[in-house]
Amino acid sequence: MRVIVTRPEIGGRRTADRLAAMGHDAVLLPLTEPEHRPQAAAEALHQPHAVIAITSAEAVRTLSAVEQADLQPVLDTPVHAVGAASATAARNLGFRQVTAGPGTGAGLAKKLAGDGVQDVLYLAGRPRSARFEAGLAAAGIRFRTVEVYSMRPAALKAEQLTALSPHPDAVLFYSSEAARLFIEDAALRHALPDLARMTAFCLSRTIADALPADSFGTIRVAPEPSEEQLLLLL
Repeated sequence: MRVIVTRPEIGGRRTADRLAAMGHDAVLLPLTEPEHRPQAAAEALHQPHAVIAITSAEAVRTLSAVEQADLQPVLDTPVHAVGAASATAARNLGFRQVTAGPGTGAGLAKKLAGDGVQDVLYLAGRPRSARFEAGLAAAGIRFRTVEVYSMRPAALKAEQLTALSPHPDAVLFYSSEAARLFIEDAALRHALPDLARMTAFCLSRTIADALPADSFGTIRVAPEPSEEQLLLLL
């Protein structure tokens, strides 16, 4: 199966390797690219906080660019990550108390409330879902949101569009923003004139809802928001 991978390049290459090991032909097509703000992250770490929350491994990549003098003092701070991938990224960076959440922002907020957490530093990106912050607010948890990265649309190159031929069979979506950009990019739609021939595989129902119902021949959603579950659908 020829499968388009819409993740940013670093994560996309890892996914492509996994697809190749499964016998699929991966077509890398990063639709977004990160802009990290390590200074904002460093300043946030200096402010009082009880725990750190992250809903993307991209936040951890921002922290990896923070000066060690700013990072080392907080490596014993409890980190609550949205899921397994972001938790692994935090542990690899050196955080010693990392808890993986259920894979969604709403689920992570509920878990923090159940654990009795009262004060959260949320290292966030833009754009993002409002569900984590809404869940914290509903639970009466104090939190401070600091945007430490943003995802901007990536300029598609001519060779990337050429690589879409022959017509792929499927596309993987890991964010609502990527789904939106895929549908709205005129050059991309010209290169892929028959989306009805393709299956869209989405990491979550929220992402699937960002796609017009009649945009693809089939839209499938991972039973749990993890790449392992997403790739099992292929």
